[in-house]
Amino acid sequence: MNRKQIIVTGGGTAGHVMVNLAIIPEFLKEGWSVDYIGSHNGIEKALIESIEGVTYHAISTGKLRRYFSKENFKDPFKVMKGTFQAARIIGKKKPAVIFSKGGFVSVPVLVAARLRGVPAVIHESDYTPGLANKLAIPFSKKVLATFPETMEYLPKEKAEWVGAVVREELYSGNRERGFAMTGFSSGKNVLLIMGGSVGSQKINQAIREGLDQLLEDFQIIHICGQGNIDETYKREGYLQFEYVQEELQDLLAITDLVCSRAGSNSIFEFLALHKPMLLIPLSLQASRGDQIVNAKSFEQQGYARVIQEEDLSTDSLRTSLQQLKEDRMAIKEKMMAYHSSEAKDKVIDIIKQQAK
Repeated sequence: MNRKQIIVTGGGTAGHVMVNLAIIPEFLKEGWSVDYIGSHNGIEKALIESIEGVTYHAISTGKLRRYFSKENFKDPFKVMKGTFQAARIIGKKKPAVIFSKGGFVSVPVLVAARLRGVPAVIHESDYTPGLANKLAIPFSKKVLATFPETMEYLPKEKAEWVGAVVREELYSGNRERGFAMTGFSSGKNVLLIMGGSVGSQKINQAIREGLDQLLEDFQIIHICGQGNIDETYKREGYLQFEYVQEELQDLLAITDLVCSRAGSNSIFEFLALHKPMLLIPLSLQASRGDQIVNAKSFEQQGYARVIQEEDLSTDSLRTSLQQLKEDRMAIKEKMMAYHSSEAKDKVIDIIKQQAK
């Protein structure tokens, strides 16, 4: 009997891969053949290629910019090339279904899926759909939403709310391993700082300029992004990582408070693990504003405190973290009232329903 075949896509940032990392093991367990279409140099390549049983295919992809750049004239040709490459892969693999988490690389894959007559399912994590997903939705059969409010922005005949997909392994963190890895103690609050998969220069700068004062109150795990470790800031109680993967579950097990960007996948994972958050969303100058809306929603529900990037300084950061520390028990109480739905199972069931 032939194995069922699925192609998964999505990339550009870790947020466009995390849901894929949650569902791929389930399909592998059930005996599906899994292929992944991503970009040549995106973070998805590093995250996916290490998964045993998954074949990674790199295609050409453009970047959908909202600003003027001479690269904008080249990108339609890159997308066209990527569409032909994806169509060739789909034609060879003959998948029953394609699942997309979004990002620039997903657009040519979804167009190619339509050309090949393969049903596609899209997952949208943010409060409002991103540009890549907006372009890809007409080529899909189903669009799944994380925020219930997102349903207002999606075509009713395709849309379904599923909730947040959280990776199972994050619930398996071990405090003893976390303390052994860091050398930290249980007698002082641990602050985890995440600036997104590529890091944040503004957050890194604000943390480091006020590091000595912050270390009076916290032990700090700083995930600062590739190439952003600064050895001149070596301090007891302060650890820097470019990026973490397998270690994250153990680091989260010892984390008391989080300071983070406001990407949807990450903040829902922090919510599921009951980690009070200080969110610093990407500004409108650097994004379409999706993180601002995500952060506002979490603030209104009492799960987080927020600093807008324009208001970020060493003083505002320390003041907000002190406030978060004081309010953490009230925030955790509200978080405990949130029950993560069986979103992963829902997503997998919908994908299977669409498989031809």
